[in-house]
Amino acid sequence: MTPKEMIENLLASMTKFGASDLHMKVGYAPYYRVTGQLRPVELPAIESTQYMEEMFRELVPAARRDEYTKRGDLDFSLRGASGDRYRVNVFRACNEMHAAIRRVQSEIPSFESLHLPPVYEKTMSLTHSGLILISGVTGSGKSSTLAAMLEHINQTRACHIITIEDPVEFTYKPQKAIISQREIGIDIPNYGEALRYVVRQDPDVIFIGEMRDRETMLAAIQSAETGHLVMGSIHCSDAAQTFARILEFFSHEEHDFIRSSLSSSLSAIMCQRLLPCIDENARVPATEVLLNNSTVRDKIRRGEDEDMPAIIANSAEEGMRSFTRSLAELIENEKIYYDTAMEYAPSREALASAVKGIKTSAQGLVGRMRK
Repeated sequence: MTPKEMIENLLASMTKFGASDLHMKVGYAPYYRVTGQLRPVELPAIESTQYMEEMFRELVPAARRDEYTKRGDLDFSLRGASGDRYRVNVFRACNEMHAAIRRVQSEIPSFESLHLPPVYEKTMSLTHSGLILISGVTGSGKSSTLAAMLEHINQTRACHIITIEDPVEFTYKPQKAIISQREIGIDIPNYGEALRYVVRQDPDVIFIGEMRDRETMLAAIQSAETGHLVMGSIHCSDAAQTFARILEFFSHEEHDFIRSSLSSSLSAIMCQRLLPCIDENARVPATEVLLNNSTVRDKIRRGEDEDMPAIIANSAEEGMRSFTRSLAELIENEKIYYDTAMEYAPSREALASAVKGIKTSAQGLVGRMRK
């Protein structure tokens, strides 16, 4: 099989097997990630870097072919014959080319298809300015959630959306909104350059693919303060940790200023984790939602981030939700097993207490172990 045939077949089969990721390393057979688990493909090991380089030679955008040689790392996106898009990272390790490829489905997901709670859609319907952060570890579905949010805006508002992505993943067809999607390395050199001029492009909504450094985060906060709706992802496990992560981008002397700005500009932090479903071919999100209100604003200014979990737990009537509540609902709705929920619970005691109040057929799942 030629290198070109190999990569085309591997990409096409990702859809067939429901794989979210493809890993390729010299000396190994290719691996798919299916429902969170790595599984080897029944193919011979990739024999050499030369073979790997041949597979990707025509896939890398022409304008960026020198970057891998210079930096040893390159992100780009491509579209397959099935219509699905792929987010590709090729990188050098032990002087050999390796690759990690994420499949992005061609159909933009809805809140319902992602099993997200109603507060997500409600927040997007009511929020026209401020900063919304989607938080979670790698592979927690942040990109899909943000895509559903952007598509909701696209379908309901006459506005201008600018996305800054590395690389572009989902592609949007204009509905009520007009959309400009900019890809790092192709349309603009880096996030800093893109954000330096974005407000001159008359946006209503700014989507930043990833909040990864001081310059990006500061631009996001400042844009939110000036009346724009700014959305983006950040790698953290919960709301309290998200504040700590933001502050890590700045010197200690800047923390009071950043906290003051966040207290007024932040709209919501929505955290998620993907859990194995009772249906072994699916995963469902457990979610934590912090909405900015007068109490939260005061806690942000004072630096009392450790109080956020208690505020979230006691503000369900406002739409906030804790991971514990989310896990209990997933058990009640027979989406996950009890022992799965316990593995991911921030507090096993709190979850056990919450589950005691469930009076549905889901009680049959309490204490039941997965086979």
